[in-house]
Amino acid sequence: MIRLDYEIIAGIVEPGARVLDLGCGDGELLSLLKEKRHCHGTGIEILPQQILKCMERGVSVAQGNIDSDMDVYEDKRFDYVILNESLQQIMNIEKVLTDALRVGKKVIVGIPNFCNIRARAQIFFRGQVPVTESLPYKWYNTPNLRFLSLRDFRDFCVAKNIVIEKNPCLCEGKQVRFFTNLFADSGIFVLRRD
Repeated sequence: MIRLDYEIIAGIVEPGARVLDLGCGDGELLSLLKEKRHCHGTGIEILPQQILKCMERGVSVAQGNIDSDMDVYEDKRFDYVILNESLQQIMNIEKVLTDALRVGKKVIVGIPNFCNIRARAQIFFRGQVPVTESLPYKWYNTPNLRFLSLRDFRDFCVAKNIVIEKNPCLCEGKQVRFFTNLFADSGIFVLRRD
């Protein structure tokens, strides 16, 4: 079964597109794009065990740190640069997004919403950092360096003159269309520069 966020991203990416997946994990999304959309893609991943999984899937991957290894790519080399569930783990978000918008014609960002209603309720009623299906880590073992909401990211894009072309939001395998900052577990943003 295909994850809904992967399905939505695959629907956004044009067939035959050149794709760079930053923080590609085990390569599942890149493999899907290659198989279903006939994309030409490569990933950057820092964890050796994830790189091995990419290789097992037949996905092109380079070991690297997306905070510092984007300078090797020329302007507009890719049709799409993807940061799905990796943005909140980056040290310098502004630099990485600037680089992604430089090397890609469009950037697709998928982020968890740390301010959805279930997370807010856990903080309010239990007085603890939330653990939910979309935020499965405890405070001490989370890979996340940043805790942002969908609204925070939208505001960031406005402040940095980044155009949001589309913004589907998700909750428990369904799209959310209203009060997304409250009810969505995650959001996908399609970005570009004018």
